[in-house]
Amino acid sequence: MPFKANADRRHRIPKQRQRVTNWAEYDAGLRARGSLTVWFTAEAIEGWQAEARSGRGDQAKYSDLAIATALTLRAVFRLALRQTEGLIGSILQLLGLDLAVPDHSTLSRRAETLEVLRPKTGSEPVHLLVDSTGLRLCGPGGWLEEKHGSKRRRAWKMLHLATDADTGEIAASVLAGRDADDGSQVGPLLERAGGSVASFTGDGAYDREDVYAAVAAHHPGAAVVVPPRASAVPSGAAQSAPTQRDAHLRCIAERGRMGWQSTSGYNWRALVEADVSRWKRVIGDGLRSQTDGRQATEVAIAARVLNHMLELGRPEYVRTA
Repeated sequence: MPFKANADRRHRIPKQRQRVTNWAEYDAGLRARGSLTVWFTAEAIEGWQAEARSGRGDQAKYSDLAIATALTLRAVFRLALRQTEGLIGSILQLLGLDLAVPDHSTLSRRAETLEVLRPKTGSEPVHLLVDSTGLRLCGPGGWLEEKHGSKRRRAWKMLHLATDADTGEIAASVLAGRDADDGSQVGPLLERAGGSVASFTGDGAYDREDVYAAVAAHHPGAAVVVPPRASAVPSGAAQSAPTQRDAHLRCIAERGRMGWQSTSGYNWRALVEADVSRWKRVIGDGLRSQTDGRQATEVAIAARVLNHMLELGRPEYVRTA
């Protein structure tokens, strides 16, 4: 937002420079992200086989933990299901374990209904930062369309993320159709985030009455930090019973947009933009699965992967310029 507000003189704004103060720990965490022992743990080996069912029907051969482990390796190393099957088989062979390897068909079928553990929530209220981005579905790319004139329309889905401002971890994720606007996904994000919410921060796309209503319904008293649009006017009860949006408009009128950003803490929203960037760089900008259930599992697994990478090591910065 500050760069957009100063686009005409952006070239004069010096770029911030930081120095990492915990480089040794952070460097070790970066190396650990590629370690198989981080993603293929002893707990997964112990709980590899599924528990016997007492009811009727076929007995499951692999536990949910085994399927989640395989799908996690697929997300970390960007593998197809058949390559994931080969990686699991080679790991079990190197470890000398007499365990069955789930084939790619089993991984695909079980991913449709797999229940992925949600991020743990603490006892303290969290400050949620929300944003969305597009994820492309498998289909002809730009080169194919340009070379052969493919008429198939490239399909997208929208990924909505909610980041904990204190930890930088992804607190909730929702995958919706490309026609779903940002404001309509506030309710599902708040339901999946769990716990208590102290504040909800989003960009101008969330400047809607239903967004304020959804936050108030799920977490009464939570602050909504959303920049009003340029043409916004105070409500009819701005003098007697001002709303949060009226307070934002008053602060903007007194201090300007830049002053409101510093006062309200809106600039912390850069953390969720960083999570979107990490998602695209680490996981990728597309979805490999074809059905809604498998895509939801793929997104949930990816969110857990990124959170675990942060647990392995986070950089601590000191601004130098």
